Amino acid sequence: MLARKSQTWVLLLLLISASLFHFSTSQSDSPWAAKKRRMRDKVRKMLLYCVQHDELKPLTKTFTDSLSELGNLKLEHLPQDYNGSALTLIESLSSLVVLGNNTEFERAVLWLSENLTFDVDARVNLFECNIRVLGGLVSAHLLATDSPNRVVQGAYKNQLLTLAEELGQRFLPAFNTPTGLPYAWLNLKYGVMENETTETSTSGCGSLILEMGALSRLTGDPRYESAALRALRKLWSMRSSLNLLGTTLDVLTGEWIEYSSGIGAGVDSFYEYLFKAHILFGSEEFWRMFHSAYVAVQKYFRHGPWYHEADMRTGKATYWQLTSLQAFWPGLQVLVGDIAAANSSHREFFYVWEKYGVLPERYLLDHLMLHPTEKYYPLRPELAESTFYLYQATKDPWYIKVGEKMVNSINSYTKVEGGFASIRDVTTMQLEDHQHSFFLAETCKYLYLLFDDTFLLGRNYIFTTEGHPLPVLSSWHERLPETYIPTNWTFIKTGKQGRRASSMSLQVCPATMLNGGQRIESACHVPDSRSDHRCSTNEECGIDSTTCRPRSCSTAGYCGLWLFI
Repeated sequence: MLARKSQTWVLLLLLISASLFHFSTSQSDSPWAAKKRRMRDKVRKMLLYCVQHDELKPLTKTFTDSLSELGNLKLEHLPQDYNGSALTLIESLSSLVVLGNNTEFERAVLWLSENLTFDVDARVNLFECNIRVLGGLVSAHLLATDSPNRVVQGAYKNQLLTLAEELGQRFLPAFNTPTGLPYAWLNLKYGVMENETTETSTSGCGSLILEMGALSRLTGDPRYESAALRALRKLWSMRSSLNLLGTTLDVLTGEWIEYSSGIGAGVDSFYEYLFKAHILFGSEEFWRMFHSAYVAVQKYFRHGPWYHEADMRTGKATYWQLTSLQAFWPGLQVLVGDIAAANSSHREFFYVWEKYGVLPERYLLDHLMLHPTEKYYPLRPELAESTFYLYQATKDPWYIKVGEKMVNSINSYTKVEGGFASIRDVTTMQLEDHQHSFFLAETCKYLYLLFDDTFLLGRNYIFTTEGHPLPVLSSWHERLPETYIPTNWTFIKTGKQGRRASSMSLQVCPATMLNGGQRIESACHVPDSRSDHRCSTNEECGIDSTTCRPRSCSTAGYCGLWLFI
């Protein structure tokens, strides 16, 4: 449990010092730079309140430590003095660094060092606790040691890493199964409890490698990475002959429970972590998994700019729906180099955003209507994330306009005196008393970076699925081929010089390399395999798999190569 001061203080993330503003206010500013600065400052004001508890309640100006992800929604079977895990504070740590507020970052680090413990009789979700708490602590530790300016010299003695290691050790009992697939839930104090559910999701057991792998690299203890890797390999071995995976499975038997799958809830971060683990750790094993999985997604889920769900065994479409969690996909496609396909899908997501003012949780593609019971908007970050990646890759000012509309919508519909509230129903804009921790960790962070990417200059980071930056360290991986270095915000080191490059500017598709003399199928772009699909715009046709040249949509509705390029 957390020791508390008599009165919980509210951490102001708003920067005070004008010296922290990285854009000049001189008259020589272009109107475009001035606009980006105004939007950046508007996002800065969105990062206003953060409590030393799990979640801020903006409507009632209170807080809660009872969350379904980290504990129990009704505080059942928990100690009376249970005070949560300071989730919102932990999630805000990397956002403080992105904003350049080292003073508040140091203050938060020292408070956590003195007050946080995980020796609590509380049932938590392994996946959520991993990406939010462990990921937040590991990332903040790396940022704290990245520069002596982060914290007062001598004040930081790896306290966050110590906390992360304590949490990681408490994770390990969840992996003690015949399959190596971890339980979805465990008790932080006592491990896996009797009669615990054996059902988990593909994301839940296949999206642990970044945080647990980084923890092993930092501590020298291989158990965390080994456990996450064993689970990932077992999960991959369960794929169908089409290289598709289901949504839910049993950790004891290793059998699938739900065969329908897509790129949304229950599966999304599995794809994301395969590719990002390849970048972070340099293992070709991760690349091979991702390449096969990505090609399968493009073959069986994609329909024009949309992605429906399909049966993992047959590839037959099951549910035609857009979910807000799917909006991360264009950002992942940017990392792969499939810019045209990313842009096409992103525009469809943003169309739905404009239609309702925000992005609803679920939209039925076959009926062109909202899902009757999932009409809410919980301040999710995925569309902001993809907008940030696409702007970094293209520098197209249209994405700045998208970000501006998103910031204005969030402020217009969700801002209240006590923070920012989730929307219960996008048709009425009725609010509910939740400001989820990912609003600070991701939504605001990606919008801020869209308008001011100073934090990224001279650095190469991979962002976890919760938006926590992990630096790509040479000591963690083999040297990556240049064609695997994503977008124009990363740096490729040549001697002492750094130069910008991307798969698009290099005109090389990573997946067109020869494998044992055989050309493997390209992950740069895979056209629709369905006979009923016809393109309507050039953007739907993407990039040719062998030349990486743009493909065009003919008057007959078929994709072909622009030979004059």
